[in-house]
Amino acid sequence: MWSVLKINKKEIEFLKQDFKKKLGNDIIFYNPKIIIQKYKKNKLFSKEYSLLGDYIFCYQEKFKSNKFLDLIKFSRGLKYFLKSTNADQNELQNFINKCKKSEDKNGNLTNQFFDYSINSNYKFKSGPMTDKLFRIIEIHKNKLKILLGGYKTTINKKDYLFYSV
Repeated sequence: MWSVLKINKKEIEFLKQDFKKKLGNDIIFYNPKIIIQKYKKNKLFSKEYSLLGDYIFCYQEKFKSNKFLDLIKFSRGLKYFLKSTNADQNELQNFINKCKKSEDKNGNLTNQFFDYSINSNYKFKSGPMTDKLFRIIEIHKNKLKILLGGYKTTINKKDYLFYSV
């Protein structure tokens, strides 16, 4: 059963060890991450961010029993344990599958994860046009035709990370 945990990021390894000790080695942790690239003084810097902030997904069959929830709720590194029901499992599994489908070979999310719409404003978060605003004019399979300032250009979806403004 999938559950959502609010964690202390600095103590994540203690939490994983504690859960494995109490629940066994058949536990799965999943934390979708994204890499943001920025230029500062003509140098490209990359930083990895968790998509969910302080939250991670955790899978263990024993989470169905309240007995095991009481056993782990005071684990080091755990701030809060969000109890989920069987009705939540489909939504959690669909979200995790969508994340895993859009990961690159290093396990970081790509732009395939995000949905785009025509005539919406976006802002670049990576590449040479970091922090520049643009508008999507056309959407093709792997390319976007955009309006950047007064110029129309085409970019590859996979090469840049951007978000809706």
